[in-house]
Amino acid sequence: MSDVRIERLGPAETRLVAERIAEAFLVLPATHWLVPDATRRRDVLAGNFEILVGHAMAHGQVHATADRSGVAVWFPQTGDDVPPPADYDARLAAACGAWVDRFRHLDDLFAASHPHDGHHHLAFLAVTPDRQGRGIGSALLRHHHAWLDANGVPGYLEASSESGRDLYARHGYRPREVFRLPDGTPFFPMWREPATTG
Repeated sequence: MSDVRIERLGPAETRLVAERIAEAFLVLPATHWLVPDATRRRDVLAGNFEILVGHAMAHGQVHATADRSGVAVWFPQTGDDVPPPADYDARLAAACGAWVDRFRHLDDLFAASHPHDGHHHLAFLAVTPDRQGRGIGSALLRHHHAWLDANGVPGYLEASSESGRDLYARHGYRPREVFRLPDGTPFFPMWREPATTG
């Protein structure tokens, strides 16, 4: 799907991006552990993602397809450390309510497995359920990978499903050590070296 137009988004679309991610992630086992209440899951996830997407608007890059059916959220980690989101603990508690300790636990797992070498971190890649399987996620990956390859920068992510892991593997990501939520749900950390030409 090479004709997909990719745009960089600004802060005015933070909530829209957060809702797109929440919608796409509702089916993931990890989100069922994070928010056991199905009636609250989407709103809680969107509130949590809004904190992180807003942070990426200031310190990273947020891309989307022109129709906003697919979004990608990247954090460059190649120089000075990115500060945490302002008032993160209070905002996380407000967004996640009774399940805030589960989100904190996931944050700790992410931090423990995160590499220290310079890279760009793909925090989120999400496509609306009715558009999945049409190459939109791949188009978003290729868009940013072109910059990573041109600048010799690796990529890193944590896939939250086997199908996601397989998609990223097709784009050059290689698995690292799996970590798991308390219920056994796996995350698949993956690393991609920049492609070289010639």
